[in-house]
Amino acid sequence: MNPTATTSTHSSAADPPPFDPSVPALPLSYPIKTLDELESRSYFNSFHFPFNKSSVELRNGYLADRPRLLVCHDMAGGYTDDKWVQGGSNPDAYAIWHWYLMDVFVYFSHQLVTLPPPCWTNTAHRHGVKVLGTFITEWDEGRVCANKLLSTKESAHMYAERLTELASALGFDGWLLNMEVNLDVEQIPILEEFVSHLTKTMHASVPGSLVIWYDSITVDGKLKWQDQLNQKNKPFFDLCDGIFVNYTWRENYPKLSADVAGDRKFDVYMGIDVFGRKTYGGGQWNTNVALDVLKRDDVSAAIFAPGWVYETQQPPDFETAQNRWWSLVEKSWGIMQNYPLVLPFYSNFDQGRGQHVSIDGGQVSSAPWNNISSQSFQPCLNFSGDPSSDSFKVLVDSKEPSYSGGGNITFKGTLPDIGYFSAKLFQGELLLGDLPVHFTYSAKLDGNSLIGLSLELSSAVKGKTSVLLASWGNTLLTMTQFSSKFDKVIMPRQVTKSETDAGWVIVESSIAMNGFKLTEIHAVCYTSKPEFGKLRLNPQIDENVVENSVSPDPTQYSAILGHITVKTSGQNSVFPPSTSWLVEGQDIKWTSGSQGSKTLGVKLSWRLNDGDASLFPQYNIFVEKLANQGAGKQEYLGVARVEAFYVSDLVVPSGTSNLKFIIQVCSIDGTSLKVNDSPSFQLPVEGS
Repeated sequence: MNPTATTSTHSSAADPPPFDPSVPALPLSYPIKTLDELESRSYFNSFHFPFNKSSVELRNGYLADRPRLLVCHDMAGGYTDDKWVQGGSNPDAYAIWHWYLMDVFVYFSHQLVTLPPPCWTNTAHRHGVKVLGTFITEWDEGRVCANKLLSTKESAHMYAERLTELASALGFDGWLLNMEVNLDVEQIPILEEFVSHLTKTMHASVPGSLVIWYDSITVDGKLKWQDQLNQKNKPFFDLCDGIFVNYTWRENYPKLSADVAGDRKFDVYMGIDVFGRKTYGGGQWNTNVALDVLKRDDVSAAIFAPGWVYETQQPPDFETAQNRWWSLVEKSWGIMQNYPLVLPFYSNFDQGRGQHVSIDGGQVSSAPWNNISSQSFQPCLNFSGDPSSDSFKVLVDSKEPSYSGGGNITFKGTLPDIGYFSAKLFQGELLLGDLPVHFTYSAKLDGNSLIGLSLELSSAVKGKTSVLLASWGNTLLTMTQFSSKFDKVIMPRQVTKSETDAGWVIVESSIAMNGFKLTEIHAVCYTSKPEFGKLRLNPQIDENVVENSVSPDPTQYSAILGHITVKTSGQNSVFPPSTSWLVEGQDIKWTSGSQGSKTLGVKLSWRLNDGDASLFPQYNIFVEKLANQGAGKQEYLGVARVEAFYVSDLVVPSGTSNLKFIIQVCSIDGTSLKVNDSPSFQLPVEGS
C-alpha cells in the first residue's frame, strides 16, 4: 500500500511556487506532514483553515451495541478531487453514496496527519456516520517521527493534545493510529501514554469520539501484524476505543479475537482489503465472503479501499459497478443507518457530482462539477437483482435536469402486471406526534405516468399500517385501484406548477398518525387509465401542466422525482431579512487582463447579526456585473457551507463599474430565500 516515491533532481521556471498556506487562494484540504508543523499550530493560521471546518453535526454521537461496519478510504494517495473545498469541475469524481451501510468512515493517506476534507465529514455526519482522520508513522522517516513523539511522556501528551485540538476545531470524530515502525521496547510505555492520553482528551473534547488502534506494533516493539486481537496487541486495545485488525486473518481468527475482547467484541474491526491482497475471501467481488464470516462470529468489520471499484474501472460504468458492489455489502451486513429520524427531513438525491445545478426547478449552471458536501440524504435503492429490474429501471441520475442541486431519481420502463411499481427510498425510525406531517415532492412526468409515495408505519398498540399518498388525478379511479393494496389512500391537498417552465409539478399531502413510527418511504409508480383521456387535475393547478395523450401501451412509464420534504406545519422556514446579515469582502486582489478587462480574487464572509445561523446550512453564491447603464445578469459562482467563500480569477469585462455579490440563504428544509431578497455585498471595480 505504499506509493512509489519519486524525487525531482531539477526545477525550472515553469514549476509552480511552493504551496504557501498563508496566501489567499482557492480553499484546499491538505495534510500535516511534520511534527514541527503539528506542534506549532501553524495550520490554524492558514488561509484555508476556516474553510476546512465541517458544518454538519453528527446527529447521534454514540455507536450502536452490535457488529459495526468501518470503511477506510484509501485511494490514489488521498486529496484528489475532494481536496477542493468549494468543489471541483470533474463530474466523474469519486464519491460514496451508500452511507446507510456503515457506522465509521476513515480518511486515510500516507501523510503524517491526515485531516479529512470537510466534504466527507459533512455528508457522513448527515447520514449518521462518524469520521476519523489518520495519524501514521512508517518507513525510516516514520521512525524518526516516532522517536521524537515518544522522547518523553510530556511530548507524547503534547502531540496527543494537538491532534485532539485539530479534530475538535475541524469537527471530525477521532483518529486511526497507524504506527508502522519498529520501536525499542523501552518506548512502549510512552506509546501507551500517547494512546491513553489521546483517547481521554478526545472523549473530553468531542463526546462520542473514537480512537482506533491499527494492528501493527506489538508490546515488544516489533512491527509484526498479528491478524487478530491477542496478548501482543491487546494492551493498546485496552487503552482506546477499538482495534483495526490487519486484513490477512484466517477463518478462525475473528472468533479467537472475540474471545479475547470479551464484552468489547464489537470494538474489534477485522480488516478486509478490497484489492484482495492476501485478504480472507479475496476481496473485490468476493468481499462479502469475509463479511459473512465476521457477521457469523459477531465482530465488526473494517473495509479497506472500497475505491477499488473506481480505480480499476470496473465495468460497465462506475455508478453501476459501485451500486452492485455495495449491494453485496448490504446483503451480507444489512442496513446500519435509518432516516428520517427527526423532522424536517429533506432530500434532493444529489450525489455530490453532476452536469448542472438547479434551484427550485430552474437551472442556474450548466457547468460540470463535483462537491461531496452537496450530497443530500441518499435513497437506499435495491440493487440486489430484483427480477423486474430488467424491465423497470430506477436510478439516481445526475444527467437529467434536476429540481434542486444536480441529482434526481429516474423511473423508467414497463410496469408489472399488478399495475404499479414500488421502490423503497428511505428506511426510517421517525415517531410521529400530535401535529400533522406534511409531505412535499417534485415530479416531472411523461404521458400518463403518475408517481406517489407510500408510507409504512407501525405502532405498538395498533400494529402496522400502510398509507398511499397518491398523485393527482381521478379520486374514484385511484381509490378503486389502490384501496385493496394500502390501508389508507390519501389524495394530495395541493398540486402546483413550479415557477419555472421546466415542467416540474409540486405535490403536497398530509397525514395525522400520532403515536405511529414511520419506518419506510417508497415511491409508487403507476399510470392513469388511458380511456379517461385528459387527467382531471386539482382546481389549484393549471390544467396545462400535463397534456395526457392516450397511449397505446399504458404500462410504459417514465417519471423523474426531484425532491422530498417531510415536516410539520410549525417548521416552515422563516428567513431573516437581508439587513440582518453583514457581508464583507476581504483579501481583494485585482489583476489587469486583455482589452480592458480585469481579474478579481476576493474572500467573501458573512454573519447573521441576530438569529440562529445553524438553521441555514447552505449558501448559494451569485455575482451581478453592473454597468453604468443598469443591472447585469446574475451568474452562479458556487455553494458554501461555512460563512465564507473565496472567489478566484473572476473575469470582469471592461465597462463594469460594480460587482454585486449575492449570498442566497438556504434552509434545512431545502427552501431558499429569493435571490433578489438575499443579503449582498457591492464592490466597486478598481479604476472604473
